[in-house]
Amino acid sequence: MHSPGTRIPRFFNRELSWLAFNKRVLEEAENSAHPLLERLRFLSISGSNLDEFFMVRVAGLKGQQIQNIEAHSVDGLTPGQQLAAIAESADSLLTQQQAIWRNLSDALGDAGIAVPEADTLDAAACAWLNTYLHEHLIPVLTPQALDPAHPFPFIPNQGRGMLFDLKRIADDEPIRELVLLPASLPRFVRIPGRAARYVTVEAILRRFTEQLFPGYEVLGVGAFRIIRDSDIEIEEEAEDLVRFTAARSSGGGAGA
Repeated sequence: MHSPGTRIPRFFNRELSWLAFNKRVLEEAENSAHPLLERLRFLSISGSNLDEFFMVRVAGLKGQQIQNIEAHSVDGLTPGQQLAAIAESADSLLTQQQAIWRNLSDALGDAGIAVPEADTLDAAACAWLNTYLHEHLIPVLTPQALDPAHPFPFIPNQGRGMLFDLKRIADDEPIRELVLLPASLPRFVRIPGRAARYVTVEAILRRFTEQLFPGYEVLGVGAFRIIRDSDIEIEEEAEDLVRFTAARSSGGGAGA
């Protein structure tokens, strides 16, 4: 309840309202009245929604901030103030997503669907994953050294990758390697057998890093995914050649 003298804001922020809506979607993942896989689906939807939010809404505010546009939203916030509030709310949402996933993961395990880490598997499963690594992963992966001579490459929107901090055993020379994961690779790999066990590609590469980088000691491994602005701008001087040719053809072609 507001006190009689309290001024009630006439408008609420559109971006924060959207995050509040996505929080309600996420709450459905906690609703035990839903079937287990339906709850997992709600969790997935909340993640996809958050990706789109950052690619569109947050990217737009970032663009305004970069161009020093200080236009206020209807509720009186500048782009910088909105981004600060979004960061706080989104961090809370991500923390809640991770907590729900841990609970759902346990429930899935009880139902016979496991997503274990590769280093917790039995010898037979590890042997199968080792074969999968050599037949399906190593042939399509290209490690790239990151140093002054090899700058960080461009990674497309929603691209996934892993960073490896290594030390050459022969001379203790440190090196950082980047491995981009092709979009064609499945995120989860099912281990054959009666039990439904799924392992992520990232977990497989962590488990067998020494085979990906023979002769190196592993100091640290991290996985990441990139979210970029979804707007695509075409520079005038880089106009698409096919489009340019088609436009000329529709206009009657070039003169003799």
